[in-house]
Amino acid sequence: MRNVCLLIPALNPEDKLIELIKDMKAEGWDDPILLVDDGSKEEIKNTIFKEAEELGAYVVHHAINMGKGRALKTGFNEALVRFPNIIGVVTADADGQHLPKDIAKCADILISKPDKLILGCRDFDKSNVPAKSQIGNKFTRTCMKLVCGIKVTDTQTGLRGIPAGYMKDLLKVVGEKFEYETNMLLDTRIYDIGIEEYEIETVYFEQNRKSNYKPFKDSLKIFVVFFKFCFSSLIGCATDIALFTVFNILLKGTGMDKVYSIPIATAMARVISAALNYLINKKVVFQHKNARKHSAFKYAVLCVVQLLCSAGLVTLLSTGLGGVETIWKIIVDCLLFFASFQIQRRFVF
Repeated sequence: MRNVCLLIPALNPEDKLIELIKDMKAEGWDDPILLVDDGSKEEIKNTIFKEAEELGAYVVHHAINMGKGRALKTGFNEALVRFPNIIGVVTADADGQHLPKDIAKCADILISKPDKLILGCRDFDKSNVPAKSQIGNKFTRTCMKLVCGIKVTDTQTGLRGIPAGYMKDLLKVVGEKFEYETNMLLDTRIYDIGIEEYEIETVYFEQNRKSNYKPFKDSLKIFVVFFKFCFSSLIGCATDIALFTVFNILLKGTGMDKVYSIPIATAMARVISAALNYLINKKVVFQHKNARKHSAFKYAVLCVVQLLCSAGLVTLLSTGLGGVETIWKIIVDCLLFFASFQIQRRFVF
């Protein structure tokens, strides 16, 4: 036995689910198989799921359809309670798209790397891949890489090896439908879970017409992190500019030359606004869970570099070209904003 549970969420499955269970048994799979019936029709409950139980599978039923995300959470909880000593679960789809050999390989990789999320990834450049799936996946993975820094070949693969420890964390992850699988990938950064990929056979039936996944709609959820960062930055920016304006006026009122007043006002304003921005980014935007001192130190270094760049460029531009210092500061800080997001996402949080 591998000590790995095979978890299959299913809504009105067809005979392919029974074929998969039989094929897994024929391949020598002697670990538990857990099915989550996500509110299927009564005739399906009395035929497909009943036959699955007769083949030795465990079945948990939802009274109504609650979505794939909720079905996965139900399965994680049931597996952890019913099989407390498992290394983890391998999730697979009920439509036969995942071959027994690929499911078994996923379990073997999970056993060898029990601290990582294992993804069975399809090759979307093959000729049998439907255009909807090909374009949708490439769009999603590009967004995920650019916005969140997570490089994944197949963002919506249902074949995943999930360690038991991460399953407990995933019970708290938001999402009830297909977006839950995307959130599972995004939260690997929060819980410091590595990702391991391996290539699987690419199988589609009827050009994937029965899939309910909406790639472009669900991909927009990836931008939530960026939107939260923008909101956090607006708060910090408004605080910074307001304080800079006040401090700069006060310092110039003492007769201080702008060569000195601008850097000093910039530093005073940035210390206050940066502390506020750090707390918001850590707790709300990136939801960082590592030791505070590590991220705080890296954030402080970034702030110093930004401060020097901001003060230097504003001084240079306002002295050389003239104009209101606050206007130049807004322009400079807007340019630094995008660099700051990437640096915080990649290195700070």
